[in-house]
Amino acid sequence: MPEFYPSIGEAIGAAMQHNIRLAHGGEGSSSDTPLQVRYLPPPSADPYSVPGMIARLTETATPHEVAGIIEEVNGALVGALPQLTELVAAAADWTRARLTFENPHHNPTFETWTRLAAATRMLRDVQEELEVAEDMIAACPVQLSDPKYRDEVPALRTRDLLSDVLGDDAVEDTKPPATQNPEADRQRAARSSSPHAATQRSTPSATSEPPATAPPPRSPRTR
Repeated sequence: MPEFYPSIGEAIGAAMQHNIRLAHGGEGSSSDTPLQVRYLPPPSADPYSVPGMIARLTETATPHEVAGIIEEVNGALVGALPQLTELVAAAADWTRARLTFENPHHNPTFETWTRLAAATRMLRDVQEELEVAEDMIAACPVQLSDPKYRDEVPALRTRDLLSDVLGDDAVEDTKPPATQNPEADRQRAARSSSPHAATQRSTPSATSEPPATAPPPRSPRTR
């Protein structure tokens, strides 16, 4: 099971499926294998993660703050959207390596590549749209408008964060003892599952975090 879920509904659904697989002795599980407790950090614990950026992008955020968040999402080097675009492109290239055109009337592999290639192009279009929107955000007013005007435009957000449903305090209750370092544990697990884990040298992870009250710095624009 992955460590993070975009919504409480998906987390509950995945947990139910996991329990069913355990009950029926599914692949990679046994009846005496206990369920593993996952650490679910609140968005404030990692303000540069996607959940953290969503939590920071409130209605009362200033135009400068919103522009900074969009820039973080769309950053060419470490932005979440460019990385997602490269992931989809890699999946398209994986399919490309398996293309054959021997049967002109039946080629599901080519159809799969077509969809993945289209998704890649759309994601790149989204990156361009966000670049334009980032420059336009500065012209938006700081003050909130009258609620009557919002009824004319639909809300687009469709998913809730775990902290939205349970609250930050409830999520904090799942935090392990202070002597543990969840980020270090996650990095060690990632390194141990890597195909090159035997040849890689592990590096110590930082145990200290910047003060939560410090405002996130604007990263230099990379386009």
